[in-house]
Amino acid sequence: MDARLQRRVQRYGWDKASAEYERYWRDQLAPAQERLLALAALQPGERVLDIACGTGLVSLPAAMEVGPAGDIVATDISEDMVTRARQRAEELRLSNITFARGDAEDRQVDAGSFDAALCALGLMYVPDPRRALSEMRRALRPGGRAVAAVWGARARCGWAEIFPIVDRRVASDVCPTFFQLGTGDVLQRVMESAGLSAVRAERISTTLVYASGDAALGAAFIGGPVALAYSRFDDDTRDGAHREYLESIAQFRRGDGYAVPGEFVVARGEA
Repeated sequence: MDARLQRRVQRYGWDKASAEYERYWRDQLAPAQERLLALAALQPGERVLDIACGTGLVSLPAAMEVGPAGDIVATDISEDMVTRARQRAEELRLSNITFARGDAEDRQVDAGSFDAALCALGLMYVPDPRRALSEMRRALRPGGRAVAAVWGARARCGWAEIFPIVDRRVASDVCPTFFQLGTGDVLQRVMESAGLSAVRAERISTTLVYASGDAALGAAFIGGPVALAYSRFDDDTRDGAHREYLESIAQFRRGDGYAVPGEFVVARGEA
């Protein structure tokens, strides 16, 4: 896909998903986000860059960790995501955080001006992840930390059929290489090629628990990356896609709900 088109798809797709994102994904993504913050080891007074911040699920706790003497700059390609994150920061009375719309690959900040740079589950959607990581590296002071989390290997993510199911109905090309960074040691190698050193990566097995089929469908189609494509489906197309997706996760059914396996890869490097 043309990079400009992919960015446009991501921007308006996440605008579409933003209202339901936390409802369906806050708890599911927490293991990766919590481990990312642990590896970042943020300290009071530090300056932190958060790329692809979404609704602020990492940015907001990071702001609490660095305290009033610290500073968080958080960006996301989706204006609606940024607006929701900003509103939440205001509700929490966090004055040490700034949210802005921006692409992960663009030069958004001054070089050498941050102690840590974070990207929690956003690199999969970026046309050029190496460039985005290079920008994170450029933003860091010497010895600064870059920490990124991505979804893991396709074979370990039981919900993976959502992408071909949608693509068979509309040419969405939401994310043609979604699982690439989580395969083998790819994330570690890309971080190293972006100029980061002492890179270490770890895998986290997780389970996506849904209380019902409707909850599993909401997470797959409404609150995530295929929301824009899904919005174009007519009723018959939606019904067919729903049936096919539930069939794809049928082996993970537990009573009325589902316990779908997943995997994250979290990696840390230094400038």
